[in-house]
Amino acid sequence: MLFTDRVDAGQRLAEALRHLREEDPVVLGLPRGGVPVAFQVARELGAPLDVIVVRKLGVPYHRELGFGAIGEGGVRVISDDIVRRGHVSRKDVESVEHAEEAELVRQARRFRAGRERVGIAGRTVIVVDDGIATGSTAAAACEVVRAQGAARVVLAAPVAPPDAVAWLRTEADEVVCLSTPRAFSAVGEWYRDFSQTADEEVVELLDQAARSASSDPAGSDPAQSDPSRSDARSGPGKSEDVEIDARGVLLGGELTVPDGAAAVVMFAHGSGSSRRSPRNRSVAAALNRAGLGTLLFDLLTPAEADDRANVFDIEILARRLAGATQWLRTRTPVPIGYFGASTGAAAALWAAASAGTDVGAVVSRGGRPDLAGSRLPGVRAPTLLIVGGRDTTVLDLNRQAQAALRCENRLEIVPGATHLFEEPGALDEVSELAMDWFTRHLTPQEP
Repeated sequence: MLFTDRVDAGQRLAEALRHLREEDPVVLGLPRGGVPVAFQVARELGAPLDVIVVRKLGVPYHRELGFGAIGEGGVRVISDDIVRRGHVSRKDVESVEHAEEAELVRQARRFRAGRERVGIAGRTVIVVDDGIATGSTAAAACEVVRAQGAARVVLAAPVAPPDAVAWLRTEADEVVCLSTPRAFSAVGEWYRDFSQTADEEVVELLDQAARSASSDPAGSDPAQSDPSRSDARSGPGKSEDVEIDARGVLLGGELTVPDGAAAVVMFAHGSGSSRRSPRNRSVAAALNRAGLGTLLFDLLTPAEADDRANVFDIEILARRLAGATQWLRTRTPVPIGYFGASTGAAAALWAAASAGTDVGAVVSRGGRPDLAGSRLPGVRAPTLLIVGGRDTTVLDLNRQAQAALRCENRLEIVPGATHLFEEPGALDEVSELAMDWFTRHLTPQEP
C-alpha cells in the first residue's frame, strides 16, 4: 500500500479507527511526523488531539539499545534487565536521564506553545505515528501512556514490518496498522511525499485542533481549516490549483497571486520533496504576505518521482522548470523569480542560465548549486545562496559554486541552522532573506 502523503495516510487510518469513536478517545501524535497523521484521525473521530513527547534512554556507547524511556509528568520506565546486562551504572542512568529530560521539556514547550497537556487518565488513548520501523519508540510511547493513567492503549500507524507489529501487540491493548509489507526497509519508501515535518507544522496543527475543540468543529469547513491538507492554501491572496503544461508534460501545482502582486516566485523542490513541502510552503506564505505571488508545483509526475534517479537528474528538472516558466508567462506579465531547495536549487540555476527564461532573481535554500556545474557562469539573474551554519558540507559546496557565478550574488549563513533549518527561528530568517532579495530585484523600487 502506497500513501500519497501523511494527510492521505491519516485519512485512511481514521477509517480503520472509526470503531473507537464511541469510546470518547484521546489521540496522541508522536512528533514530528506522527502529528499530521494524528490530526486527521482526531478530526474524523471528533477527539481531542495532543502530542506525546517521549525520549528513549539509550545505553551509553550503544545508543540504539534503549534501557528505558521518560515522558511528561515525571513518568519514568526503566528496564532493569537491560541496565544489568548492558552494565549501565547508576551514574550513567542519571546522566542520560538528565540530558533527555532537558530535551523532553524543550520539545513539549515548543510544540504546545503554552497549552496544558490533554488529560488521559482513565481514557482510551490512541497513539499515532506515520510509520513504524523497529517499534522501539512506539513501544516506549505505549509504556509512558499507560504509566500516565490511560485505561486502554491503542497503537495506530499506516505501515510497519510484520515482526514489529507482532511485538507491539504485546505492548498495546490493540494495534491498528493498514499495511505490513514483508519487504520493508524504511517508512519513507511507502509514501510518495515523505518530506520531513517541521516543528512549525506540529505547532500549527496542535493549535488548530485546540481552537476547533473550543468552538464547533462540525460547523467548520475542513478544506479551509486544515493546514495539513494537500490543498491547504499557502497564505493570503487568490489561490487556485493548476495543471501546468511543461512542454507536453502535465504537472500539478498551486498558484497564489495576492491582489496587486508585482512578481511571482516559482518553487523548485529538491530531492524527496514536493509542492506539499511544509518548509517551502512556509516560505511561500511569507512571500504572499509581502505581496508576492507564488507557484508551488511538482517537477516530476508521480510515476517519475518513484524512480529516485530522476530526482537527481538536474537537466530534466531544469527543463521542466523552464517549460513551466513559459507556461506561467502566458498567465501573468509580471517578473518571475526562482526559489530552489536542495537539488531544486541546481535546477533553478540551470534553468536561469537557459535561453528564454528571463528570470529576475534566484534564491537557494540549503541548495546544491554545485550540481549546476558548467551552467553557473551563464546565470545572469541576481542569486542569493542561503545555508545553515552547521551544514558544513553543503556550505563548502555553496562557496565553490559561488566562485563560479558571474552574476550579482551573495552567500548568507544562518547561524546555528542545520540542513533543514528546523531550529527555532531558522526558517523565519530564510523567509526574511528571500523576501528582501525578491522584493529588491523583482519589484519596482522607489528612486
